[in-house]
Amino acid sequence: MPILNRAAEMQAEVAEWRRYIHARPELLFSVENTAAFVAGKLREFGVDEIVTGIGRTGVVGLIKGKKEGSRTIGLRADMDALPLTEITGKPWASTSPGKMHACGHDGHTAMLLGAAKYLAETRNFNGNIAVIFQPAEEGGGGGNLMVQDGMMERFGIEEVYGMHNLPGLAVGQFAIRRGAIMAATDEFTVTIKGRGGHAAQPHRTIDPIAIGAQIVTNLQMIASRSADPLRSVVVSVTKFNAGFAHNVIPNDAQIAGTIRTLDAEVRDLAESRLKQIIDGIVAAHGAQADISFHRNYPVTVNHATETTHAIAIASEIAGAANVDSEIDPMMGGEDFSYMLNARPGAFIFIGNGDSEGLHNPAYDFNDEAIAHGISYWVRLAEQRLGA
Repeated sequence: MPILNRAAEMQAEVAEWRRYIHARPELLFSVENTAAFVAGKLREFGVDEIVTGIGRTGVVGLIKGKKEGSRTIGLRADMDALPLTEITGKPWASTSPGKMHACGHDGHTAMLLGAAKYLAETRNFNGNIAVIFQPAEEGGGGGNLMVQDGMMERFGIEEVYGMHNLPGLAVGQFAIRRGAIMAATDEFTVTIKGRGGHAAQPHRTIDPIAIGAQIVTNLQMIASRSADPLRSVVVSVTKFNAGFAHNVIPNDAQIAGTIRTLDAEVRDLAESRLKQIIDGIVAAHGAQADISFHRNYPVTVNHATETTHAIAIASEIAGAANVDSEIDPMMGGEDFSYMLNARPGAFIFIGNGDSEGLHNPAYDFNDEAIAHGISYWVRLAEQRLGA
């Protein structure tokens, strides 16, 4: 079966919703206007139950099938934008300076709204569909807050599914894998405390810049010598701040960065080795270090059975040849991971075509993907609930 006829008919209307959201980007949990737009559309569609304020500004709509059933599955989209200045020049470009939808969450929200409209019209399933609109994916952990607010228990959600657009993957294609599909995203900040002095008398100082340079270099030993080479880990130092004059060695320096891993054991190893390496280097030079390590999003792990269901539906919509069921894991992070830790489910990529990359100020969601996304959501819901 190709894309659903009704989904194709809805594409222009859903694209208008998408462009409305795109022009009015909001950040993190401050998505009140987007959430109000979503809730208003769900009311128009006749969704049976609409709850706002989950995870601070999240929205959940419950759609009941024609036949009563005890099972409920969740379909999730994210709503927040990024702190970037858009340069697309599109008629629907951001009207909020310094904010833009550079990751396609406007498209994710619009596609799920389109699926909600379709499902509320047809109700060709047994049980309930929970459409989940989440705030603060871009660093705020909104998915975690929705889980902590008891969303899964409140709506009786047994399985949960997510979708994200992927530039470089052709429109009409899908990509997914069983197991880890996106990485844990941990962050570290290190303040090296030395002893400042005149740059011409380095022997009277404890130079935090020289010590920091050694730390930066040696942290790469985590990936090259500490971790199993067949188990992925990325250690990236992305900030190094120190000094204020050409002839002064400063008292301190600060470095910061991120560690990305795909399994819990390597995640623990990387954190432990980072601290050991830093402590050893600063001790060797008579300095001190304050280390702040923040465990951010966990690994996004697709459950085997639910991934099999997702592959089958994507193949039904796009054809098996257009579904990559063994895509390589990505070292970016995704807070849908919290929902997958709470309930079995699967996270799939949908093609955005030859667009600019995510988080690029020239990026725009490809509206040609809308009918494919709606069709996937609808058929997944119907298949999982026995229609």
